Formats: sequence, C-alpha cells, structure tokens
Amino acid sequence: MNDALLKRHLELVIEANKVTNITRISTWDEGMLLHVEDSLVGLPEVVAAPEGRYVDLGSGAGYPGIPLAVESGRRTLLVDSVGKKTAILDSMVQELGLTNVETYTGRIEDLAREQPCSFAVATARALSRLSVLMELASPLLILGGVLVCYKAHVEEDELEHALALQDQTGMFLCGDREVDLQGRERRIISFEKKAEPSINLPRKTGLAQKRPL
Repeated sequence: MNDALLKRHLELVIEANKVTNITRISTWDEGMLLHVEDSLVGLPEVVAAPEGRYVDLGSGAGYPGIPLAVESGRRTLLVDSVGKKTAILDSMVQELGLTNVETYTGRIEDLAREQPCSFAVATARALSRLSVLMELASPLLILGGVLVCYKAHVEEDELEHALALQDQTGMFLCGDREVDLQGRERRIISFEKKAEPSINLPRKTGLAQKRPL
C-alpha cells in the first residue's frame, strides 16, 4: 500500500473540509478507517477486472477513486456533478502528482452519452440502490466490464429487484462478499456486463433515480 500518498490525500481532504463540506468525516482515525481502509476493500475486484479505464461514480472527496487509482495504477476518471467538488479533486490530484487521474464534472448519464462503453471497471460507494447503479453503469462499461458496489446493509428486496433487472441492463451478479471493518459491515456486490442492455440506455438524465426501472 502506498501509505504516504493515501495519508497525504486524507490530510488534503480534512483540510478542504474545513472550508467546503465534502465529507461528514472530520477526524484522522475515522478517515483512515471509513475512507482509506474502506476504499481499499474493493481493490481485489478492481484489479481483477479487464484491462482498461476505471471510473468512480459520485466521487465526492475522492473515495474510493483516488486510493484505488493509486493502488491499481489504472487510468482513472473521478465523476461528480458538483463543480466545487471536482475543482477540489483537481487540486488534490495535482498536489499528489497522480498523472493517471482526471475528473469529470457532470451527470453520469451525460458521461455515458459522451464516452459510451469506455470503461473496464466502475465503482459506486453510498450512491444509490443497486438497480439504479446497474442502469447507470451499463452504458459506460465495455462488455466484460465490472461494476463494484460498496454497500452497508442491503435489504433482500433491494438485491432481488437488482437481480430481476439483469437482462434489461445486461449486468449480471458476479460477486458478493462481506468484510468486517472494525465492527462495521461492508458488503461488496459486483455485476459484470455480459450483454448489451435490452432497453435503450442511458435514459433521460435523472430518470434512473426519479423513476427507477
């Protein structure tokens, strides 16, 4: 693990958070556990995905995107719709000297229209329901590409609904494991894009969350 870079990133996050609210976590110990260590829980899935670019959806303060970019070495795109956040991410990326990392300011559906089927792996942490994440990720991923969802507690109906949409989205469950983070449950649920979606994706921007499939 590249301790120095990951610790420096956390320092920058805590510093930036004093001025702009980019995370609810404000202490070093909490940040190391709930941001840095938590981000790295999904590293095996990111490393195992096909060769190609990596996209972190709803990147916020750069978690899990920056730690995974550092550790995997993949070309990485950090996506957030809030310009203030991507401006902070840009300054962090520059400060950390991460030549493999770029940012995108805008909605995920717009990115899918601009760069369809351009990514080998996507991550989403505390962003939305599984079904919504599958819909958003599918048009971004190459065939064989993988969506890695960071979840805490997942209700059975959420998982069942996601599984019912596999054919529609072309995204099929390929991994489900739990990790204990000092008493906190972290569940990594992964989907592989095994086919093109049977419906036209992306839908109109915002519909995935306003009117889920």
